[in-house]
Amino acid sequence: MDQLALIRNTRRLILELSEKFSVDELNAIPENFSNNLAWNIGHLVATQQMFCYKLSGLPFTIDETFVDKYKRGSKPEGLISEDEIAKLKSNLITEIDQLERDLKSGVFKTYTPFTTQLGLQLETIDDALNAMIFHEGLHLGYMMAMRKGI
Repeated sequence: MDQLALIRNTRRLILELSEKFSVDELNAIPENFSNNLAWNIGHLVATQQMFCYKLSGLPFTIDETFVDKYKRGSKPEGLISEDEIAKLKSNLITEIDQLERDLKSGVFKTYTPFTTQLGLQLETIDDALNAMIFHEGLHLGYMMAMRKGI
């Protein structure tokens, strides 16, 4: 299975999990957590933008304010609306599709080395994809734990 297939599978599982909850439940921050299910969905897209586009010296494929709202170190700053949640879910699919197109067209020519908070060394776009697989699986695990507290 290739890298994008693994990412798509994780994102499918995240979408399936999220469909079981109302907007209020997706916004609920369970005890001992600092964010919610909806934020985690946005965070995965924001991280993809940072790992793949920013570190490759390319512009984001989504609005920079979105990335700022869901990047590492951020947390929900109020209720995430039903419309925004729908957009978060849509972005999980559309942005991986965009990434696939960009990979095929060869836009990722340079990469600024980066060490993630968990110590993963990113030196190429291939490293970024591997880190995304790890990161998205980690957040799926967080989300599965969160659902028990909702």
